[in-house]
This record gives sequence, C-alpha cells and structure tokens, in this order.
Amino acid sequence: MIADIISAALIAIGAILVLLSAIGLLKLPDIYMRMSATTKSATLGVGSILLGTAIVFWDIGIMSRGLIIISFLFLTAPVAAHMIGRAAYINKVPLWENSIVDELNKNVEDNEHVKQ
Repeated sequence: MIADIISAALIAIGAILVLLSAIGLLKLPDIYMRMSATTKSATLGVGSILLGTAIVFWDIGIMSRGLIIISFLFLTAPVAAHMIGRAAYINKVPLWENSIVDELNKNVEDNEHVKQ
C-alpha cells in the first residue's frame, strides 16, 4: 500500500516535469533556454517515472535496469545538451535579443577551430 502511494507520487511528479519540459520547449525564446529547460526537467521527469515504475514492480531485474537507465540518463543528457549548445554557439545561432550576459563569447573566440 505504501509502495503504491510512493510510486504513484513519483510517476505523477515525473509526468508533471515532462509536461513542464514540453511547455518550455514550446514557449522559451531561443535554443539555449529551450535546451536548458528540456535537459533539466525531462531528465528529472523520466528518472522519476522510472523510479516509480521500479517501485511498482519491486523486482530485482526491473529495479536494476531502471537504476542503470537513470544513471545513464543523468550522465549523458547534460553532456549532450552542453555539446549541442556549444555547437549552436560556434555556428552562430543567435541569442535571444533580451539576453544580457554572453559568458561564452571570450572562450569560443580563443579556440582555434572557430578561427578557420
């Protein structure tokens, strides 16, 4: 009974986070903000759903697969988002016109691959 309540709460929280990720993807103005919203909330949302599903089934095989997927997701999603954002910046995808700070400008201009 308690496991069902915990798993239902985790799955509901995960679904809400994935919904927020989808809304952020549609509403945010540029690729950099969209990427940040989708990476953070989608990673936490999918991880929460997987954890809730592992608790529902309470099987060692399903729990171990769920934890492996969660750890893989938490290791790869931020790195992939960083690389996509850096590639977008190097290819001069414009920032939102109301952006105030551009901290990556100095770092990217100092690299050799940009000067080609």
